[in-house]
Amino acid sequence: MEMKNLFMASRPVLAMLLLQALGTAMQLLLKVALNKGAFVYAFVVYRHAIATVCVAPLAFFFERNKEKKLTFEVWFWLFMNAITGVTMAVGLFYYGVRDTTATFASNMINLVPIITFAFSTVFGIEKLLLKTKAGKMKIAGTIICLVGALITILYKGKSFHIGHVHMLENSIIKKRTHWARGTVMLLSSCLSLAIWYIVQVELLKVFPLKYWGTMLTFIIAAAQSTVMGLCLNRSKAAWQLEWNLQLATIIYSGAVVTPAIFLLVSWTVKKRGPTFPSVFNPLALIAVAFSEALIFGEEISLGSLLGMSIVIAGLYSFLWGRRQEPVVLPRPSGAAREVSRVPESAGL
Repeated sequence: MEMKNLFMASRPVLAMLLLQALGTAMQLLLKVALNKGAFVYAFVVYRHAIATVCVAPLAFFFERNKEKKLTFEVWFWLFMNAITGVTMAVGLFYYGVRDTTATFASNMINLVPIITFAFSTVFGIEKLLLKTKAGKMKIAGTIICLVGALITILYKGKSFHIGHVHMLENSIIKKRTHWARGTVMLLSSCLSLAIWYIVQVELLKVFPLKYWGTMLTFIIAAAQSTVMGLCLNRSKAAWQLEWNLQLATIIYSGAVVTPAIFLLVSWTVKKRGPTFPSVFNPLALIAVAFSEALIFGEEISLGSLLGMSIVIAGLYSFLWGRRQEPVVLPRPSGAAREVSRVPESAGL
């Protein structure tokens, strides 16, 4: 009985550890696929087409009897939700991963809560609350994260490798880096995701159905990404699928990672609150960093280690401050509150 109670109490933790493991595998597969020449927007289109098929049964089963008023305003916010949360955010993130490393990209994504907080403050959605301990911790966490990000970007220092054998360094992954361009892409992705969180607030006011909203967002995002991709590359080879690692990565990300993020995070938020899942995000960063070094032979620099440590410290300071104050974002219902905390982008 004690073991059963321990297991029941540990389920949210186990769910988040599983999610981080799935995300780590996704980052590594993505890096290999992109460096082998996969076209980014073809990848985005196929991934979200598969994700749509996976989410559709949930929408039709759990929300089949709920009223759905698809007004112009609803379509507008669904469109904005798709373009900020998927088409731009995911597309730019993939380009950033291709031009840098999976570790660097994962570190940048940890800045999203900080940028979101800054935007929410500017737009009056959240208040600084400088006179409270929670407000001071959030500001301190924000500053610490920004310092860590700058160190990661601007300082390299001594570099070293883990071990002496790098299995995939030459055989599978062809290294392709363009740090300046990749950094701009990743920062732009973070900005898009931060805007997406704010768009979520407006969408949930007019359309609080989480499964239908997610399914329609994926459909619109796939259409947007198709248009974007065709503008960039119309060659048949860029869009053609073959039985290779690229196809396996698309199926894995669309059928496993995206639904897992949506279901596991929403369930955990319901059990432990909205801040709980974010606490585990740095684990994926650490796992990606060491896995990339061991498997791909990527070097680890002193600057990246120092920057990662500072970003993680800042993130936890920010989350601690966030946890100490009530959620002030306006949300129309309990279901809506869950969706707003389930970023599809976590499946980047």
